[in-house]
Amino acid sequence: MIGKTISHYKILEKLGEGGMGVVYKAQDTKLDRIVALKFLPRHLLCDSEAKTRFENEAKAASALNQTNITTIYEINEVEGECFICMEYVEGKSVKELIEEKTLSIEEVLKIAIQIAEGLNAAHKKDIVHRDIKSDNIMLTHEGLVKIMDFGLAKLKGVSKLTKTGSTLGTMQYMSPEQAQGIEVDQRSDIFSFGVVLYEMITGQLPFKGEHEAAVIYSILNETPEPLARYKASVPDELQRMVGKMLAKDRSARYQHTDDLLADLSTYSKQGLSSIVEKPRRDLWNRYVVTSAVAVLVIIAGYWMVKTYVPDGTRKPESDRKMLAVLPFENLGAPEQEYFAAGITDEITTQLAKVSGLAVISRTSVLQYKNTEKTIQQIGKELGVQYLLEGTILWDKSGTTNRVRINPQLIKVKDGTHVWAETYDRVLDQIFALQSDIAEKVTSALNVTLLQAEQRYIATKPTENLEAYEYYLRGKEYANRGEGVKDKRIAIDMYEKAVEVDPTFSLAYASLSVEHSFMYWAYYDRTNERLSKAKEAVDRALELNPDLPEAHWALGIYYYYGSRDYERALEQFAIGQKGQPNNSDLLAATGYVQRRQGKFEEAVTNLKKAFELDPRSYGKAEEVETTYRIMRKYSEAGYYIDRTISLAPDWPEAYSDKAWLYILSEGDTKKARKVLQEATGKADVSQIVSDLVRLDVFDGDNQTALDRLPELTAFTDPSGFNDTISYFLTKAKIYGLLKQPQLKLVYYDSARIILENKVRSRLSEAAFHSYLGIAYAGLGRKEEAIREGKKGVELLPVSKDAVDAPVFVQILAQIYVMTGDYDSAIDQLEYLLSIPSNISIPYLRIDPTWAPLRNQPSFQRLLAGNK
Repeated sequence: MIGKTISHYKILEKLGEGGMGVVYKAQDTKLDRIVALKFLPRHLLCDSEAKTRFENEAKAASALNQTNITTIYEINEVEGECFICMEYVEGKSVKELIEEKTLSIEEVLKIAIQIAEGLNAAHKKDIVHRDIKSDNIMLTHEGLVKIMDFGLAKLKGVSKLTKTGSTLGTMQYMSPEQAQGIEVDQRSDIFSFGVVLYEMITGQLPFKGEHEAAVIYSILNETPEPLARYKASVPDELQRMVGKMLAKDRSARYQHTDDLLADLSTYSKQGLSSIVEKPRRDLWNRYVVTSAVAVLVIIAGYWMVKTYVPDGTRKPESDRKMLAVLPFENLGAPEQEYFAAGITDEITTQLAKVSGLAVISRTSVLQYKNTEKTIQQIGKELGVQYLLEGTILWDKSGTTNRVRINPQLIKVKDGTHVWAETYDRVLDQIFALQSDIAEKVTSALNVTLLQAEQRYIATKPTENLEAYEYYLRGKEYANRGEGVKDKRIAIDMYEKAVEVDPTFSLAYASLSVEHSFMYWAYYDRTNERLSKAKEAVDRALELNPDLPEAHWALGIYYYYGSRDYERALEQFAIGQKGQPNNSDLLAATGYVQRRQGKFEEAVTNLKKAFELDPRSYGKAEEVETTYRIMRKYSEAGYYIDRTISLAPDWPEAYSDKAWLYILSEGDTKKARKVLQEATGKADVSQIVSDLVRLDVFDGDNQTALDRLPELTAFTDPSGFNDTISYFLTKAKIYGLLKQPQLKLVYYDSARIILENKVRSRLSEAAFHSYLGIAYAGLGRKEEAIREGKKGVELLPVSKDAVDAPVFVQILAQIYVMTGDYDSAIDQLEYLLSIPSNISIPYLRIDPTWAPLRNQPSFQRLLAGNK
């Protein structure tokens, strides 16, 4: 072909060859430019499927007009030669670049962001590449990335071109679904991109094998070595992103490329700040290791009480009248839903300021949006005597924005209307309208408003309606959950609100809470984030010293930012005077008291919070957690059953119930039965770690080892639930299987990651403690004990009665692993003397403590603490 002219293209040289075509460099004699021509091999011209696929490459790529995707000029067939004319990219493939040098993290990110931008453009047009690999990504001399070869692209609406069960793509880069011949979507490209990113960082492919079957097995079953194994300086956040991209279950991966692009771009700008999708509900969960590794950080529940109130009926704990504000129906456009939700929430907040009323939390009543249940059914489930419902219409059709609200106060017992009214006001009067509704409801219920309560209700949050609209949008995203994306948007909305109205104290308070949460949840564990939280709450209090929400925000700042429990409780108490029905405030008070070791006080407040939020499975589980730590297993069993009845699809509830059987009875059969009950109801992939541990307890170590590949969600950037857990678990199991060489390999893998984390986060107790386990597994006794003690010193029980016992337990295990049995028994004896997740039945069945069982002092310990 060299020297030949096809159409108006003169062939200059051969650039490369693959299964779907040969590529040549050519001169476009008409436009006087250098191009690349890709020819379909002659032996495939008779293959209609290959020819169709070849044409699809041109159609797919030509439909895209994006800087990081190779431009297609034309597709043609001349003299029996079918070819695509495309942009000629002068540079090197990423594969060549990797082979030439070690890429810095900065270089990797620059390339990765461009790849993500190209793929995002393709995926938005429903085009899946299906052959992303380092050979198919070019880097120009100017540093511009170009994605090439859409020969395997799948267009939406185009009939499937591959035979059933066949695979397309390059083996080492295939997603699990590709390797199995399953239909793929954009998440398959994300997996392959993850392979490329892993390769750029480490210079290695994550999945290897001497032959095709071995590679497929690796893709389907094996967890890649952590990045730090090859490059010790790899930041945690990059490990998290790559781990998420390479999740074997595609539902656990990034679901869209724009999400991945957002994380890559944000990380590139912010450096080592943590960015995660799903934070833990409490720091307690941050220290939960999902495997049979060293420590039993029990996250779970037990079923001992077989009777609970199945229909949710409760008796009020006081004589206060119980009221629930149901979600007001939005009669306007769908995009105004946030407005209706925000107004409902504000009316609820106004009523919650009345001490003579008990007002149910928004999280419980939100479940009745668009419900078909009767007034009597709802009232019975919430345990209330009155319901406030209504409709909202925000009319923007005229010259003046108007709001029409039709509230109705209904008596649950007989369904009669106690009070109803129609409000038709201009939008400027929305605050007076909310206050009037609150006052009319309390009057209709014969509840006396205290002077301070009247003042709270009558206070306008802002005079600026634009700021108020931003505030309502912020609340919408803040209330969606604990995901980092929603939290960032909420912060952005609140910042816009205070920018429009710098005197908007309520928005400043809300902004502070979100900043504090970002720090607590390890989304951004920086002093700068804490400073933003403090600045916002200080401004809120400066503007309105009596604002309950501002005192709540300051309490959260003290709690989340510095574990200053006393100051946090002081602020929560001030806030509660203005918001006696705030269930979240009561719950936070309980959380703080629990960390102080005041478990009886904590459980009282948590039960009160649950009374005001009776459909909240999270609050029910918090009560269970507290009773469990107190070793009141019967009470814990009642509340975990309530949790399951409220959220039968929540896997953690089944895990809780199973582990209560372990703690109270040491009964693995009953625990397994509970986990089996979750099948068909909850995502059982989330309880695989529990099954692994039960296998280990039962001595079925090979089964435990076989289950490990199912654990794909080791992606927490702070290291408490990532590949550290996987490697420590695997090391432990290999030790039980008497395979010392493999045991050492996996302990060493964990050591590499943990040493890197300890260097970057000296103050994190968990890293030191788990590094102690790794050292103990490697036979480095002095270093192991040093790190174990360091973990206990960094977070002593006196500072945190919930999390700190975990590190005492780890230290006990380190003593066992290093042969210091007396010291181990001393630590266990201490744990049994305080509230903790250690019990005699558990100590009897976990092989971690097997070396102690012939020790007389351990036998006395078991006999004396039944």
